Amino acid sequence: MKPTLFILAAGMGSRYGGLKQMDGLGPNGEAILDYSVYDALRAGFGKIVFVIRKDFEEDFRRVVLSKYEGKVQCEICFQSVDKVPAGCTYNVERTKPWGTNHAVLMGKDLIKEPFAVINADDFYGKESYQVLADFLRSVEGKQGQYCMVGYRVANTLSENGSVSRGVCTTNEEGLLTDVVERTKIEDKNGTIVFTEEGVDTQLDPHTPVSMNMWGFTPEYFQYSETAFKAFLAAHGQELKSEFYIPTLVNQLITEGKATCKVLDTPSKWFGVTYSEDRPQVVMKIHQLIKEGVYPEKLF
Repeated sequence: MKPTLFILAAGMGSRYGGLKQMDGLGPNGEAILDYSVYDALRAGFGKIVFVIRKDFEEDFRRVVLSKYEGKVQCEICFQSVDKVPAGCTYNVERTKPWGTNHAVLMGKDLIKEPFAVINADDFYGKESYQVLADFLRSVEGKQGQYCMVGYRVANTLSENGSVSRGVCTTNEEGLLTDVVERTKIEDKNGTIVFTEEGVDTQLDPHTPVSMNMWGFTPEYFQYSETAFKAFLAAHGQELKSEFYIPTLVNQLITEGKATCKVLDTPSKWFGVTYSEDRPQVVMKIHQLIKEGVYPEKLF
């Protein structure tokens, strides 16, 4: 069975200012999302599932899904603040959904095979999808063997300001032991550092960081639902608390219920962190086309 790619796209409408203005970065108006789907298909993924907001379903089907018709099976599910397990309560004044792992939970009825999770607006690179697909094929029929694509921090920086990254620690087997969010990571005169309380700490350029590219076996949905119920019991009355993927992965590792292999990739991550990043992203995509990594027209 081929693995599934699960794309977190519920924030697209707000981030792009509406799907009609989905940012075209490729030569034929391709968005980053289109390159993700293209890379996933050639790596051997067999199905694409999108989690979106219900209010832009019609536009999403017309603008996005229509491009992939006849090329790959696509399904959609919906994230909204009221999608909570039966019997759970929350602050009715809350308007924002509950974060990345809440978004993942929305796919539980559509995905029964090993699956990957990515952000819709991050460019992850060809090699990353290949190592992820290879891992997911290797764990079919197994439980509790997860993975995360660990980007070398030097390959994730912006030339236009500092970035925040989940800095990963691994053991001798390459398994994740800890993820710590570090803010203000940047290259200062050829040295990569993160700054906290005015103190710079150097990072090795090969230090793995999380860019929210994960691989799971399907029982992860059951773990997510149980953990989400506990999260709502503790934080359901708060207006801004969020249920994040790394939080649950760390919990499952600590409890001995799962391992998470950190997969190395030579791919360079990029995205539009700052508005000034856009021209460079366009240039990088054109360079990859010139090198033959992508065709001029994807679909």
